[in-house]
Amino acid sequence: MPENTVTNIGPGSLVPEVLRIKHEGYRLIQICAVKTADGYELTYSFGKEYDIANLRVAIKSGTEIISISNIYAPAFLYENEIHDLFGIQIKHITLDYKGNLYRISEKEPFK
Repeated sequence: MPENTVTNIGPGSLVPEVLRIKHEGYRLIQICAVKTADGYELTYSFGKEYDIANLRVAIKSGTEIISISNIYAPAFLYENEIHDLFGIQIKHITLDYKGNLYRISEKEPFK
């Protein structure tokens, strides 16, 4: 039976946990951001065959997180989107559009 897990981690554990998941053979499926009452919640989803492993990071507004784009190259698109739409600061994105991935009429509309 396929397994779907959610593991809550702190922002400082993101890179080590992503490296662990990568070494277990998982691929990146998606990164999702949601505004919460206290800040934001980021969910990183990874797949291996029919199993899904989710890492969930809750951060306060103004908290910087480290990019995972040097581990999973396609993550740069998700990370630029999250920066553009939510204003979350993500350090060391391999291809950083610096807030210009999208042409939008309102800066950080989901902030």
